[in-house]
Amino acid sequence: MIDYALLQKLCAADGISGDENAVRELILAEIRPFADSVTIDPLGNLLIHKKGKSRPKTKLMLSAHMDEVGLMVTDITSDGYLKFDEVGGIDRRVLIGKNVTVNQTVNGVIGVKPIHLTKGDESSAIPSYSELYIDIGAQSAQEAQQYVSPGDSVCFVSEFTQTTETIRSKAIDDRFGCLVLIDLIKSELDFDTDFAFVVQEEVGLHGATVAAYTLDPDYALVIETTTAADIPEIDAQKQVCRLGEGAVISMMDKRTIYDKEMAALALKTAEEIGVKAQIKRAVAGGNDAGVIHKSRGGVRTLAVSLPCRYLHAPNCVAAKDDCESVLQLTRALASLVAKGTLNHDYFS
Repeated sequence: MIDYALLQKLCAADGISGDENAVRELILAEIRPFADSVTIDPLGNLLIHKKGKSRPKTKLMLSAHMDEVGLMVTDITSDGYLKFDEVGGIDRRVLIGKNVTVNQTVNGVIGVKPIHLTKGDESSAIPSYSELYIDIGAQSAQEAQQYVSPGDSVCFVSEFTQTTETIRSKAIDDRFGCLVLIDLIKSELDFDTDFAFVVQEEVGLHGATVAAYTLDPDYALVIETTTAADIPEIDAQKQVCRLGEGAVISMMDKRTIYDKEMAALALKTAEEIGVKAQIKRAVAGGNDAGVIHKSRGGVRTLAVSLPCRYLHAPNCVAAKDDCESVLQLTRALASLVAKGTLNHDYFS
């Protein structure tokens, strides 16, 4: 069962790319009693080895990224407003009027020129970052500089809420993946397994590049979230994936052609254990699999993703049934892969 109280803590923690410390400390507090070895590498990746009941036939790495998208302060105006740029890919349409926190201590709101002062096409255009600012209530640059500096991290402020069927929060991408790995580490495993909680996915898959090289696995499962476009006015064939239809199995995205035998095993396993799974119906986006699968001599890799609406926005929405499907499928797949169920000489 999903520990939604822990998921709430994970999502509430602020950790944009390159500033994942709070998330890593929270994860460490949860898993340290259950891990057989703990390593933090020079980039900040958290690498865990957990012994199982038996030695695995093949070396398996499970990966999830700790970072979230956000903003970074780039300048302070003479009248105390903060200029900023994005950290990771963000749709600027979701920013205006949103509450943010700078350095986890200073509250602010993202502002733009009032609509009644715009002219012509300016009123309907998406503002550029140069037109946006963060208002922290300072009256001058000197006052603002008492609290913030260029380079400071800016995160969305978002309340974690849930209904009987859904959850809503910032940073579900990829704190949910972290939750799945934590759950497995806390459980009794059939086989020895390596886990990687990686940094800087949102700005170029940097942490996973290092983690995969260090761990040198034969196989990898990347536990992620992916965009669901099952919203009004989007044709069914363009919705990519849908909430309520289960774990998402990708065949190809902009960075990776996934292992076909692993994908087939995932779909078969989902059916056998009685959870829903769906195929991602688009070749779009990318995740840490993009660097893991070509690490060293090559790693057979699959992404198992949670469908999520409004990805990279202050409020993402996911379905609880899908959360359970991803967790159960990941647990079953991890055991099967480590057991040696797949043909290790598949390409021979």
